Amino acid sequence: MADAEAGKAAIERIRRALRRRDKIEVEAHRPAIEALKRPFAAHALEWKEKAEKNELELQQCYKAQSRLSEQLVAEIEEGKASKALLKEKEALIPTLQSELGQTSEENVQLKQSLEEKTHALELLIQEHQAAKAELEQALAKLKGVENENTQLVERLMQAKMVEAEKLNEANAMYEEMVLKLKAAGLGAGGIQHNAEQEADGIIRRSEAGYIDIMETQIPSTCRISIRAHDGGCGSIIFQNNTDKLISGGQDQTVKIWSAHNGALTSTLQGCLGSVNDLAVTNDNKFVIAACSSNKLFVWEANGGRPRHTLTGHTKSVSAVDASWVKSLVIASSSSDRTIKIWDLQTGFCKSTIMSASNPNSLAFIHGDTICSGHRNGSLQFHDIRSGKCYATVSAHSDVTSVCVSRSKNFVVSSGRENLHKYFDVRMPTVMVEICGTIRAPGDRVVGSWGRPCISPDEKCMAAGSSDGSVYIYPKPKDEKDVPQPLAILEGHSLPVLSSAWSGFGPLATADKNHIHIWA
Repeated sequence: MADAEAGKAAIERIRRALRRRDKIEVEAHRPAIEALKRPFAAHALEWKEKAEKNELELQQCYKAQSRLSEQLVAEIEEGKASKALLKEKEALIPTLQSELGQTSEENVQLKQSLEEKTHALELLIQEHQAAKAELEQALAKLKGVENENTQLVERLMQAKMVEAEKLNEANAMYEEMVLKLKAAGLGAGGIQHNAEQEADGIIRRSEAGYIDIMETQIPSTCRISIRAHDGGCGSIIFQNNTDKLISGGQDQTVKIWSAHNGALTSTLQGCLGSVNDLAVTNDNKFVIAACSSNKLFVWEANGGRPRHTLTGHTKSVSAVDASWVKSLVIASSSSDRTIKIWDLQTGFCKSTIMSASNPNSLAFIHGDTICSGHRNGSLQFHDIRSGKCYATVSAHSDVTSVCVSRSKNFVVSSGRENLHKYFDVRMPTVMVEICGTIRAPGDRVVGSWGRPCISPDEKCMAAGSSDGSVYIYPKPKDEKDVPQPLAILEGHSLPVLSSAWSGFGPLATADKNHIHIWA
């Protein structure tokens, strides 16, 4: 009985489980059942649209296939044509190889022929160059001989002209001495004898190498120191054949000193502007100052009376010098690129010489010939009568000064590159020769204003340096000689601007504050 009830209970549980399972399956298949319940017409319409779409895509695929088939056919035809062309080219290769071999052989032959002709041409060029060089040498020798012949002729003519000028000067001096001696009341024989002696002395003094003074002693010590000018001393010069020293400075005065004791003997007033350079006429009657005020001032040496104010330059007057033959003729140079010749008798400018470069310094040499040093480094030689430039010599990068010897046979030029050069100017119209170059490691030229001087016996020169030293050099023996200083004078505390050597021996040098006289 109990087993039967247990069986019934199990069956009941199984029934309930089956029901729950059936219910779950029905819920799970509900969407499918509902879909199956939709009307069949709706499914048919959807399938029809898909069929039409697939048919359209199939047609497009057929068309694409047709195009690809056509392209394939065309490419096959092109491949056949290319294959045929390739066979033709392959057939031509042996022929072309044969032609290439023949061409290579011809090229080798032509190359050998070209090398032979090139070698022959090089030989011809070498022969031509050798012949051309020989011709040029021959022409150069011919030109040199012609130039030498011309120079010899010109030198001969110039020498004859110089001799004629000396004779004219001697005749004029002879006549002047005759008149003077007649006025003195001498007899005819005494007049002629004295005049002939005086004229002979003039001729001998004009000859090269004549020295009428004692040998200059080399100075070693400063004997006198002078505080000369307020603001600085610009230039110094000795009167001819005296011991009187003339100085000019920035205080617009020119002073005359005794080199024997350093005493001030006179002061020349009336100058406008700083004094750049000084000159004295050959008879010591007039003192001339070149000034920064574009003017030159002339005084009588005895008495200090102003004689002239020379105007005409448009810029600062850099240099002045007096003729050693004509006592009333002077020359001046200026930064306005002109050189002017003045007549002290009238106070007027006689002539003007134009220059392409600023003349920084000048000096009279032979009578009517002047030598000027220019900022472009050249020395120029002019005839003051005609204004003609006889010669131009390249001397320095920038010429600071020009100094002429007592005999007027040599010129010393100084340059900004710290060199001093000797030139033989005995015949400037024919040839100006360099005689030597002077330099020293410590010698530094003072800007554009350092002015050296030559000793009276012409055996040495003095040059001031920017370090305050004064270098004494011997005259070079020849063009290749570079002499060393004979002495170096110490005493200046500032750069030495100017120097002057008296015919009686004393050497004077000037810096901005002091003038030293050496013994």
